[in-house]
Amino acid sequence: MTELVFYTNPQSRGRIVRRMLQECGVPYETRVVEYGPQMKSAPYTDINPMGKVPAIACKGKVVTECAAIIAWLAETFPQAELAPVEEERADYYRWLFFAAGPLESAIINRALGVEIHADKQGFVGYGSFDLAVRTISDAVDRYPWITGERFTAADVYVGSQIGYGLMFGTLPENEALRNYWERVSTRPAWQQAEEMDNALMPKKP
Repeated sequence: MTELVFYTNPQSRGRIVRRMLQECGVPYETRVVEYGPQMKSAPYTDINPMGKVPAIACKGKVVTECAAIIAWLAETFPQAELAPVEEERADYYRWLFFAAGPLESAIINRALGVEIHADKQGFVGYGSFDLAVRTISDAVDRYPWITGERFTAADVYVGSQIGYGLMFGTLPENEALRNYWERVSTRPAWQQAEEMDNALMPKKP
């Protein structure tokens, strides 16, 4: 039995964490948590009181929230070389948390039909949807990867956000986003992760 336990559902953002786990190349145990009573009650709510996946448990400690899990994995398994080196740290943390905060908020609000009036944009972290999209598009268009010439854990999260946005139509198609998504999604670890999660999907009758 491994020390690292991954709680997920193949129809969740757990797919983001699976990609990171495959990039790390470390052994882990997968526990699928079904939506509904199993996810919203004990014993799973002892792991995550929010009753949602994904979550990681290791040596009596639990980490939730995709960006936090990814950062934790990068630091816990340095042999994978996914954590930032000194000259990458500024861009690494900047864009990891931009994608987890302002960008995700902008996408979700747009998807829910929430419009922020111009005189109220100072109350939200992203200003406007168009500004958030332009900012992340420029960021991924500067270098092959978000911190420069080397793939890091930040690319797992940023790439996943962009991929979901393009897939579900919550981000506009543009060359910068499409090219970046193609770079991350064709990585062998990502392909392995997709195969593993697809195999866990409910079988259609």
